[in-house]
Amino acid sequence: MTAPPVVSPTVLPPAVLSEDGILPADNLPPGDEVLPGDGVLPEDEILTRAGLAPAGRGRVLLIACGALAREILALKAANGWDHLDLTCLPANLHLWPDRITPAVRAAVAQHRAAYDRVFVVYADCGTGGLLQAACAEMGVEMVAGPHCYAFFDGNDAFAARAEEEIGAFYLTDFLVRQFDAFVWRPMGLDRHPQLRDMYFAHYDRLVFLAQTEDPALAARAEAAAARLGLRYERRFTGYGDLAAALAGA
Repeated sequence: MTAPPVVSPTVLPPAVLSEDGILPADNLPPGDEVLPGDGVLPEDEILTRAGLAPAGRGRVLLIACGALAREILALKAANGWDHLDLTCLPANLHLWPDRITPAVRAAVAQHRAAYDRVFVVYADCGTGGLLQAACAEMGVEMVAGPHCYAFFDGNDAFAARAEEEIGAFYLTDFLVRQFDAFVWRPMGLDRHPQLRDMYFAHYDRLVFLAQTEDPALAARAEAAAARLGLRYERRFTGYGDLAAALAGA
């Protein structure tokens, strides 16, 4: 029997959380995106600092980075993957990659008894192979690839461009929206802007790997490139290899 095609939308469907109802709207601070059906997608700041709790429905739990919540929920809704539930760890774990593997271990231990399977939606993400080793030890699968830039772009395509783009600094949709929180402030550029040219001396461009067709977001990415003193390029990737990975989860 042939599997149905995976739909990879370029914009978040308006009713992504209509069935999951992750949190009641009256429990959220202003700024969260309220969607039809009493569901919400927490604002990026919450996904950055706190992550996302599972809804408690579905046979397979996805344990993901908070930076991927919007894309995963969009694919889940567009393809009718009601067997998938999602929990996200705080996206800011990426500022301390050594914390990712212990956090994933703890999440697997906490939730696996309530689901038939657990699937980890992290790539290596700077863990130096430790996350892959931990997942193998725990008997859970994970997304292939070195990082989200690669699996959004397509792991093979990203690897093929590696030499040509050795001077590229990459941003995704989430990182454009959270540029100050993940780039500008952690690097101290809000306090010491004179360090910019030293930090980025070996970069020649900012490549925006766009998951959606959003002119306003593209403008923000171009502004980020200007702030870093880099040439700007935009490449629409959609959801890349993430769609196929979730289809097999």
